[in-house]
Amino acid sequence: MASPVHAISIVDAITQDLREQLYGGQLEGNESLTEVSVSARYDVARPTAKAAIEKLVAEGLLVRGAHKTARVPVIGPDDVRDIYLTRHRLESVAVRWLAEHRVVPDEARRANADLKLRVGDAALSIVEPDMRLHTSLIDAVSSPRLSKMYRSLVGEVRLCMSQVQGKALLSAESIAGEHERILELIEDGDGAGAVALLESHLARARERLVGALGGEAGPEAQLAYTVG
Repeated sequence: MASPVHAISIVDAITQDLREQLYGGQLEGNESLTEVSVSARYDVARPTAKAAIEKLVAEGLLVRGAHKTARVPVIGPDDVRDIYLTRHRLESVAVRWLAEHRVVPDEARRANADLKLRVGDAALSIVEPDMRLHTSLIDAVSSPRLSKMYRSLVGEVRLCMSQVQGKALLSAESIAGEHERILELIEDGDGAGAVALLESHLARARERLVGALGGEAGPEAQLAYTVG
């Protein structure tokens, strides 16, 4: 059986390529992306380059002031804490609701299985299934507004996660183990336990990244993994 092929526009293709470069660290903080440079890099017209840049600005992956060139944002310790605390507030709502209804999304199980298969691979390879698992918990609540709020953070969350993995701050095997335990607690209806584990799961990553970026890491950076 033939696999489906999905055509994408030139703008979307350029946006995706630049997005992957941002996640992979090939584009560094404060680096400028002008319409001229992007159009030259991809041999496209300037309006096409502008549209791709605008998409990335809308996702929070590029920043631009009025009448200024778009640039790669510099994520500092305060940004990391704000991003992670915001996502925790949203994800904890979803996890508590899922536990109350004992609903474990199939996509969350698939994402964690994919993550386990990538243990031992390049560190950045686990970012996609990791993000997919957390997003699936949000989407399983079936609240368009909650999903919209969470997706407004996704670009910045992935930038943080890419840095966590790029700096080898966490064990992929242990991340998968904690994911599995969170899903077990949801299935058991233990909302308080699932939220508490989610909090430590995110706080460990948050504070280790804060420390790696030159900030003073909080005690959560030393939290032991909870698996099984």
